[in-house]
Amino acid sequence: MATRASTSSRVSAMDMTLYFAFFFLLTLTASVEAAGRGVNNDNKGSGLGASFIFGDSLVDAGNNNYLSTLSRANMKPNGIDFKASGGNPTGRFTNGRTIGDIVGEELGSANYAVPFLAPNAKGKALLAGVNYASGGGGIMNATGRIFVNRLGMDVQVDFFNTTRKQFDDLLGKEKAKEYIGKKSIFSITIGANDFLNNYLFPLLSVGTRFSQTPDDFIGDMLEHLRGQLTRLYQLDARKFVIGNVGPIGCIPYQKTINQLEENECVDLANKLANQYNVRLKSLLEELNKKLPGAMFVHANVYDLVMELITNYDKYGFKSATKACCGNGGQYAGIIPCGPTSSLCEERDKYVFWDPYHPSEAANVIIAKQLLYGDTKVISPVNLSKLRDM
Repeated sequence: MATRASTSSRVSAMDMTLYFAFFFLLTLTASVEAAGRGVNNDNKGSGLGASFIFGDSLVDAGNNNYLSTLSRANMKPNGIDFKASGGNPTGRFTNGRTIGDIVGEELGSANYAVPFLAPNAKGKALLAGVNYASGGGGIMNATGRIFVNRLGMDVQVDFFNTTRKQFDDLLGKEKAKEYIGKKSIFSITIGANDFLNNYLFPLLSVGTRFSQTPDDFIGDMLEHLRGQLTRLYQLDARKFVIGNVGPIGCIPYQKTINQLEENECVDLANKLANQYNVRLKSLLEELNKKLPGAMFVHANVYDLVMELITNYDKYGFKSATKACCGNGGQYAGIIPCGPTSSLCEERDKYVFWDPYHPSEAANVIIAKQLLYGDTKVISPVNLSKLRDM
């Protein structure tokens, strides 16, 4: 059994090399199909209204397919295990389903939440939910500039405002308000890019890091997030689940560029994530007291992912350090997954699909904990209980 990951503060100038390779690898050709449909679910009609998903590439279901961006996953072998698309890429940054997909299935959704930018995001298709998440997006508007285009959290909330009006047209104002407030869940998975592709990113972040301490930057993040969550509340959102930032210092990309041993992680990245996570939990507790009728659920993603990394063999994995799909370095962590990438044979035996994102097998374990776990991993209630409140 692996021991808990130790940490290292080694920093490498190879960050820039990764992104130049990233630019070279990814194309600007849009994918036509986002696969926001196709759940074969025996639980539909069990209580979940719509699943509204906000965030970054961990839960992007294809919005970036419709942007001129360098952050794309609409190329093979991404999506190779996504049954709804027949194994074709949809823009999801993993081999199969995201955590948002799995949670929706388990809670009884008839279809996957449709990407907001997809052509079929209209009419009754909206009733199962809408996905606004975008690879490269963050809480702060400056986050992810390196990718050229992405949807930050402010823009995602703006887009929900559009959806909110569409629901009034579909259901009538009174029924729409009840459907959104009482039957639907708002999932927010965001924050990692604000560190990896903003505060910690070489060159682009020099001014920010010179003018702001980590505490100041995290404070700005949380004030922006407070405003974003409050806007959603004002648009009748009531049931929220907000994931904290995972152990970003332990992803294959960070291990590769810093030339770490298998049981090591980058100290600074994880330290910043933990500082943010402590203050995020306090913010959500505060909002639960201040906003009548709202329930803000805190998902402890950091500990869930760290448990998989530390005790990977306990969960049937063979590796928690190397990317299943990628190229470069000891852990295939330099160049993101694409047609020329090396591909592992046993995709369900790897915690990480690519240099940054979990595999579907890891997503299933994490999602099940969020759905049915105790207050150590999700509080004050798990998602199955949140649905029924």
